[in-house]
Amino acid sequence: MMECTTRSEVYAVKHREETVRAASRSGGIFTALSDLVLESGGIVYGCVLTEDFRAVHIRADHAYLRNQMRGSKYIQSKLGDTYKNVKLDLETGYCVLFSGTSCQVAGLRNFLGREYESLICVDIVCCGVPSKKVWRKYLEWQEKKTGKKVVAVDFRDKGTFGWRAHTEALTMDDGSKVSSEVFKNLFYGHTVLRPCCYECPYKDVMHPGDITIADYWGIEKAAPEFDDNKGVSLVLANTDKGTKVFDECKKILSGSKPELKIVCSHH
Repeated sequence: MMECTTRSEVYAVKHREETVRAASRSGGIFTALSDLVLESGGIVYGCVLTEDFRAVHIRADHAYLRNQMRGSKYIQSKLGDTYKNVKLDLETGYCVLFSGTSCQVAGLRNFLGREYESLICVDIVCCGVPSKKVWRKYLEWQEKKTGKKVVAVDFRDKGTFGWRAHTEALTMDDGSKVSSEVFKNLFYGHTVLRPCCYECPYKDVMHPGDITIADYWGIEKAAPEFDDNKGVSLVLANTDKGTKVFDECKKILSGSKPELKIVCSHH
């Protein structure tokens, strides 16, 4: 269904605006890609964390909602009617960017049943999806231990500990903060992942997204002059469409004005 290039083009990316990079968990590439779509009048689908700390996919037609999609959520997201809504937007004539794990992107493509020129799929490199029940129990454990209620969560507190650190920060109802690596250790210990994640067919250099994004771990060895511990994004352009979109995205990253007419026709 995808028109793939013979091999992915690989990039290291840092957003030119430090405020964007600070609000992102890596280098800010998701913001740049989604800005490209939003500024063309398109729609962005991605994962947010709700007030009760559930991960859900939502639809955004402006930057305010899109900004809530920034950051890492190390739990399974609920898709709900997302695939149906994506199809409706595509049939209406919108340009759509869908972001999610590789299995979610593959699921969307299978649901649609055909390629849409105005659909841009961005998949996120995934180590596996932890159990939502374990996440809920972890929060309950922290509340019981502290005697306080969790009111905000940051799965990776880059602002306090730097990009390379993987420390979750919980804000409590009295304004205090709890820093912990307990959930991180469960996640990286591969003890709380969904059973299907241990046999994931997408653990490969070939991805179902037009563009694949991730943290560029190892940038200090690959390009040490590019590393400042504030976050660098790894970008793989997997299809001809992905390459064209990223070429337009480079204009945003450099401060120029892009034109998305190569993939999107205005509704």
